[in-house]
Amino acid sequence: MRAEDRAGFTDFVSAEQAALLRLAVLLTGDRGHAEDLVQTALIACYRHWPRIVRSGTPTAYVRRAMVTTQISWRRRLSSTEQVMEDLPEQAAPVAEQNEDDELRDALRDLPPRMRAAVVLRYFEDLSEKRTAELMGCSPSTVNTQTARGLERLRASLATPAVVGEERW
Repeated sequence: MRAEDRAGFTDFVSAEQAALLRLAVLLTGDRGHAEDLVQTALIACYRHWPRIVRSGTPTAYVRRAMVTTQISWRRRLSSTEQVMEDLPEQAAPVAEQNEDDELRDALRDLPPRMRAAVVLRYFEDLSEKRTAELMGCSPSTVNTQTARGLERLRASLATPAVVGEERW
């Protein structure tokens, strides 16, 4: 890779790192996994950086890489998880949760594509069309996934006012 492409990639990462990490935290529900997700997506994008920059939308490309990577990770994990008879004991008592923690937990319980649709539409404030492009599906699928996701969030939070569009 040429020096100016490396410098451009470094500048991009410096400018977008916080936003990408916020998106990843919402997609994964865990800071450690979020950092891994951002790292994995950036590594994949680094190899093709000159082509990505020529397309004119590096942020969108990296977001798409994050969404598809997260969905593939969840699929892989769901096929290898094992049920345990006894749960391990908790190390410390669970602290009282605030609304943000409850929302994160509710988001974490959504299936990956549904979570991606809700996060991209309401947290990232993307249009249906742009969300569909990032997820690799049709806008009607985004609408369906978003509507079902919001319905599940409302049910799990048990207070419809907490998960209104104005909160996102």
